[in-house]
Amino acid sequence: MFVSMKWISEFVNLDGVDIRQLIQQFTLSTAEVEDIIEKGKDIDKVVVAEIKKIENIEDSSKLHLLTLDAGNRICHVVCGAPNVQVGLKVPFAMNGGRIPAKEIKACQIHGIYSEGMCCSEAELDIGLDNSGLMVLPAHLENGTDIKSVFNIDDIIFEVDNKSLTNRPDLWGHYGIAREFSALTHRPLAELPVKDFSQDEKNLEVKILREDLVYRYSCVKIENISCSQSPINMRIRLHYCGMRSINLLTDLTNYVMLEIGQPLHAFDGSKINKIVIGTPDNDIEFETLDGQKRQITPTMLMIYDEQTPIAIAGVMGGLDSGICDSTNSVVLESANFDGVSIRKTSAQLALRTDASMRFEKILDPELTKIALTRIYELLSSIDNKIIVTSNLTDIYMKHYENISLNISDEYIRRYTGIDICGERVVEILNSLGFSVLHKGANYQVEVPTWRATKDVTIEADLIEEVSRIYGYDNFVTDTTRSILKPISKDVSQKDDETTKDLCVLKYGMHEVHSYIWCDSKNYKRFGIEVEENPYIMNMVNSESGVLRNSLIPTLLSFVYDNRTYADDFSIFEIARVIKGLRQDGNCDERKHLGIVSYSRTQNEKTNYLKQVEFIVALVMELKRKEVSFVKSSNVKKWQSPKNNNDIICDGLCIGSLFTLYPRNANLIDKNASIVCIEIDMDAFSKITPNTISYVEPSKYPQVDYDLSLVVPVGMKFSDLCRAWEKEHSDILQNVYVIDEYNNGGIRSLTIRYTMQAWDRTLTSVEVQTLINKFIYNLNQMGIQLRS
Repeated sequence: MFVSMKWISEFVNLDGVDIRQLIQQFTLSTAEVEDIIEKGKDIDKVVVAEIKKIENIEDSSKLHLLTLDAGNRICHVVCGAPNVQVGLKVPFAMNGGRIPAKEIKACQIHGIYSEGMCCSEAELDIGLDNSGLMVLPAHLENGTDIKSVFNIDDIIFEVDNKSLTNRPDLWGHYGIAREFSALTHRPLAELPVKDFSQDEKNLEVKILREDLVYRYSCVKIENISCSQSPINMRIRLHYCGMRSINLLTDLTNYVMLEIGQPLHAFDGSKINKIVIGTPDNDIEFETLDGQKRQITPTMLMIYDEQTPIAIAGVMGGLDSGICDSTNSVVLESANFDGVSIRKTSAQLALRTDASMRFEKILDPELTKIALTRIYELLSSIDNKIIVTSNLTDIYMKHYENISLNISDEYIRRYTGIDICGERVVEILNSLGFSVLHKGANYQVEVPTWRATKDVTIEADLIEEVSRIYGYDNFVTDTTRSILKPISKDVSQKDDETTKDLCVLKYGMHEVHSYIWCDSKNYKRFGIEVEENPYIMNMVNSESGVLRNSLIPTLLSFVYDNRTYADDFSIFEIARVIKGLRQDGNCDERKHLGIVSYSRTQNEKTNYLKQVEFIVALVMELKRKEVSFVKSSNVKKWQSPKNNNDIICDGLCIGSLFTLYPRNANLIDKNASIVCIEIDMDAFSKITPNTISYVEPSKYPQVDYDLSLVVPVGMKFSDLCRAWEKEHSDILQNVYVIDEYNNGGIRSLTIRYTMQAWDRTLTSVEVQTLINKFIYNLNQMGIQLRS
């Protein structure tokens, strides 16, 4: 948003104030200023000149030799503008003068000596019109410096729109002038307005959607004879980023930039009865920019009886628009539901200056003020206008008055400093707040332009006082508050421990992604997006469905980075959506997703490495055993063979799987890809085993190895029953140390570690226990390997 300091100066006297320092103070107290631009400083020796004579130049169909009266001298200039005519007064840059990006010097053009340059608005950078010479008012005296009669010299600063999101009052110059008034301790001038007389009939207005229209004001004005805006108004609009179109359109834009209230001008000859509502069916509507747009039943529209004439709060229609010949106008000033305007603007991909302001939740009190202000401006420009209707004003929704109470002790507790009561009252009054000060207490009435969504609680008043008082005036001091550590919940601890394990021990890379599916990316490796809740009004039609799994997203990262390394693993802890709950809201879950990619390891080795990670993760977080069960819920892009549910404490917490061969080949034919997905919400609910400490035995341990021939399909967890049923107090640990597969024979070498705390074990008791294990194994169909 561009702000003109000359415009601000119409409401606050800034004589003697360092403007750049004041703008810097505005940055510190109110909103971030991105840039400061000095306009007009590169214009010099540009004067009013009258064309006295026009001569054609031989061998040129466009160039003319102009004789100009520049006041105290007669000049000759070669000019190619199409609108030259005797008696016209134009801006003339004399020899030795300067215009933006150009220094003017006398020169030979087509063999003719030219003493300067006649300029267009665009060449002076005071407008966009470059179709011909700028035409100046006939009453101006020849030789007058144009900077002395027009507001060309100005300082423009650009404010970051994001910093004004919660301050709709600052989307106009008058609101910003109020801030400068408070910062400089200088009074704020009243906005010049002109009230309408109430002796005409009202315009007929019918509101069908009272929930979306908070206030609607309009008036009809006829007998408009002027079609072009004054030069100073056109310059000001240009400096603030607006294009001059015609008088009525420029006036609506001017008032919007001045007080922040959008207005719209309809051709009065085409308006009979205004109706505001939403269409019953989808319709096609052509807007002012000539684009045909699809309107849905959720969008608020303005109608002339049954004919749509505008998209409420966004853009008017082409058929009812203002043109240079318009002499009758219906001026609309309204306050619409900001959420509705935002949705309409997003759905149409049409964001305008008006819609941006409406979606900030404007003050409904502005609608009438805006019309009285535009009436004042139009009257001063064209004194022949006739108001042919009363000011129609339908007020549907009044915001409640907000009254807040604070005290000196409250201010001191929040700011840490003593601010005298008179200064507090002065600051709040300068910002438009009404203050009743009794002793150490303040009863504060919030003005309407701050009450829509900005100032709602007592702490907001502390911010107002603090920022105007000046944060740089605060004394830095050590806090005297009692500091207490905040304990992290189980979920946070599990997330942090998981990330540490992934990165520090297993060398994985963390990634971050969006919560929606990118179907275009998924198609590259053969994954179709499943039905799930979706985000409305997504700009990219390929996206929008919310994901129910992290793995396809991570596979996209693997696909994009597969050429950078032969082996890598990536992980992410993020949200997925598992459909809808019974209350209609999304079932949002937090998952851990891991994809391991390797060109140097085969699929089995990679798979077992991920098994090792899962066992380590469960042991680290819950100190419990984990098991794997064949999964019954397999997606089309997952391998039906290598797909296991991860079981801990009897609860399925996730899955470990590889890809279906066709999908894996679409990513990389020469690589193994293994995936893990764990429901961290379910995992965090598992109660961890307590850590118990046992004094180590001073007696030696005994290791005993058995090589067993195991039937295909039998798991190590099945073998455990053979020794667990003996409940031996000397058996300390059992684990696999080797595996052999060849010729249809599957053999496991298992190591038993035995130890007593009160004696050295004898070979007899060790062998007796081992014999029991062998017997139990035989009963299960497991034999010793010969």
